[in-house]
Amino acid sequence: MPRITINYEKCKGCLLCISFCPKNLIVKSDKLNRQGLNYAEFSRQAFLRADGIPRQGGGKENSGCLGCAMCAIICPDCCITVYK
Repeated sequence: MPRITINYEKCKGCLLCISFCPKNLIVKSDKLNRQGLNYAEFSRQAFLRADGIPRQGGGKENSGCLGCAMCAIICPDCCITVYK
């Protein structure tokens, strides 16, 4: 299953990845990184089934990710890595 990782400390919070994710799985975090910026993170909702129960694997996988890499391509700081 495809998944992404985001380097939160490197992210400057431009949030371009949010608008390019075809499944809307990336959101703006309400937390701050060391630079004092709200970074992009994988949506917690993506870890839940429609009935609100965590998906198989304890919700640790990037469920729903297509692996299209649009987020990684558009990221100007290369903060996102896509694994297929």
